[in-house]
Amino acid sequence: MPDKHTVALPAAQETLLIPLYARALETRKRRPLLRDPRSVAMVERIDYDFARLGTGRSMIGAVLRGMIVDAWVSGFLAANPSGTVVEIGAGLNTRHERLDNGRAHWVEYDLPEVIDLRKRFFADTERRTMLAASATGEEWVPAVKTRPGPYLFVSEAVLIYASRTGAAEAVGHIRRHFPGAGLIMDTFTTTAVSMMDSHDTLRHMRARPAWSVDDPASELARWGLSVERTCTLPRATPEVRRALPLGMRLTTALIDRTPPGRRYHLHNTRVTPCPPR
Repeated sequence: MPDKHTVALPAAQETLLIPLYARALETRKRRPLLRDPRSVAMVERIDYDFARLGTGRSMIGAVLRGMIVDAWVSGFLAANPSGTVVEIGAGLNTRHERLDNGRAHWVEYDLPEVIDLRKRFFADTERRTMLAASATGEEWVPAVKTRPGPYLFVSEAVLIYASRTGAAEAVGHIRRHFPGAGLIMDTFTTTAVSMMDSHDTLRHMRARPAWSVDDPASELARWGLSVERTCTLPRATPEVRRALPLGMRLTTALIDRTPPGRRYHLHNTRVTPCPPR
């Protein structure tokens, strides 16, 4: 049996193990919502106590979040089959493995220690590039500019761990260099952030979301984003709802009527150009 890979990640980056484990758990089910054997293989090769993350609601939430983002990325690729998907803070994401159409381009960037881990499991190709870069910096810009547009940027549970200023700066970099691009990102409400110490998974980690917003459309508009679509996990996209078993559809419909069901939002946005100086 190959040796296991040890992980030593900063607090925020450790959270990348949550969606990885969630996808692996889901794949192992008799009737999974998604099939991701690559995630199963990575969990088996990483030396980490995944069991402490539990098997509760957050695992299902991470799966639903990934499915919603997948649906939006799939829509982008259907309209732009040779476009470029840019994964901000890629972690151990397997979206390329799930969605690649044989024509699209992918740029996946994260901090150096994460990319070092990622490259143990994935390799660059003619259409796929992994690079070490900060989510809030601009080091990634030249690599993305070598790829054809249109562009879709994806921040799945990444910019919420940066500071509010850092997250806004990250959006600003995209506005300056790639006006008109798409950006998928997520936000928490103030109430949600205040309750993270009792979160069934994050309570086992040091990382916490660094900012919150109770009126996402207005806040993101100030950042230069036009929100084209927003959804909660219970009120997922039609594509995701159709994939859910009847019992889960009924459960999520009930949750959507409660305050907890409205504390986390996913946004599919369009980046507006910066105003002329």
